[in-house]
Amino acid sequence: MNRDTVDVLIVGAGISGIAAAYYLGTRCPQLSWTIVEGRDAIGGTWDFFRYPGVRSDSDMFTLGYRFRPWRGEDAIADGAAILQYLKDTAREFGIDRRIRFGQRVSRVAWSSEEALWTVDIERGGDKAQIRCNFLFMCTGYYRYDQGYTPTWPGMADFAGAVVHPQAWGGRGQGADRDDPDYAGKRIIVIGSGATAVTIAPALARKAKHVTMLQRSPSYVVSMPARDSQVNRLRGRLPEGLLSWLARWKMILLTMYSYRQARVHPGETREMMLGAVRQILGSDYDVGRHFNPAYNPWDQRLCVAADADLFRAINAGKVSMVTDHIERFVAAGLQLRSGQILPADIIVTATGMRMRIMDGVGIIVDGQTVQLGDTLSYKGLMYSNIPNLASAFGYTNASWTLKCELICEYVCRLLNYMERRGYQQCLPRLEAESPASEPMIDFTSGYVQRARADLPKQGSQPPWRVYQNYLKDLLMMRFGALDDGVMEFRKLRR
Repeated sequence: MNRDTVDVLIVGAGISGIAAAYYLGTRCPQLSWTIVEGRDAIGGTWDFFRYPGVRSDSDMFTLGYRFRPWRGEDAIADGAAILQYLKDTAREFGIDRRIRFGQRVSRVAWSSEEALWTVDIERGGDKAQIRCNFLFMCTGYYRYDQGYTPTWPGMADFAGAVVHPQAWGGRGQGADRDDPDYAGKRIIVIGSGATAVTIAPALARKAKHVTMLQRSPSYVVSMPARDSQVNRLRGRLPEGLLSWLARWKMILLTMYSYRQARVHPGETREMMLGAVRQILGSDYDVGRHFNPAYNPWDQRLCVAADADLFRAINAGKVSMVTDHIERFVAAGLQLRSGQILPADIIVTATGMRMRIMDGVGIIVDGQTVQLGDTLSYKGLMYSNIPNLASAFGYTNASWTLKCELICEYVCRLLNYMERRGYQQCLPRLEAESPASEPMIDFTSGYVQRARADLPKQGSQPPWRVYQNYLKDLLMMRFGALDDGVMEFRKLRR
């Protein structure tokens, strides 16, 4: 079996994996590293998702990297533009030449005696191993092989095509068939989350009609696809200064909006619904279709770029239906109310299957570790698991903001260990652990379904996970590394 050794192994070549490679290359040049990627392409989510209209619901000034700012005119970019940005970034810094494609990590095993991880790799029908001192998991937060689709009665009776957005473009489960030709067709999109809000107006451009069927509403906010203030300043300010201003504008605006929503949920709800009424008109039943039972930010907000969903509704191309599915029938869907919704194609935009670190098996000194039994340390490491960090972004802001801070912290940690001759670092949690709660406090279905398998968080730092960029910035860049919880050890010679 092939086996080689590196100082740091990065798993995953998406947004966070590219960031990890950049920071390691620039801040820890003395360390050897490589990236393994289970798929055959760079870009992670932005290469994988190919459904019509796929885009980010975070602004590109913060979804883009701090070390290579986004220069495009669109503040809300589509998937193809984001993927090209990631490819260009990887090529500019030589990261693309350090990626081993088609190599999926199945198991990792730590030896305290050697201070090494042994990483089992699957590549086609072959197996290999890589050994590393530090493991940096940048695998995202959901399963690529299959999305989440509930089972409804009569699904086999439907005469048309049923497709999950995750399988569009020949990806994931159900990808053994061609994408449906939806031009001139009647389409039902089941779901109320970000994917449904994005795909419905995109399909409506060619479809005969799209019905967005939701069991319960989500908050949908309109956001301009382009930031007119930033674009007006292009050419008038140095690019570096403009990028810095645009980034901090969005960071502070997002933090302020989130805090207002949590402190004043009632006023925030009314403001959001008022904005929808202003677009759809006073006669539209906004209270039924856009007024969730939960408070703002109990789940992530959905973004309608340039109000595209609302404009499609006003144009008669998209209809909203809020009801429960009774069963599938040959002609479409029968609802609990008795209504029959006709369809040629049904798109199940019903969510993802959340999975931290891609379900990789973790063994520490011969003992299997379940992530659901651990506490998150500073949002990037896990109790009693040595020399392992994972990149997990914000739920209330862009993914990249948190991941870059995590990359900076990991580099600080590795340099600290090298200066002092340490080979192991371990967030130590004693038998009497602090009171714990879910690491992610969202009520979203994909979070609740994975709750038992997710790490927990404590009530106090460093076991507390903050959804606050400024707090994390201070902790990650300037906080003590030897904080009384992190244990450091030298290898016995």
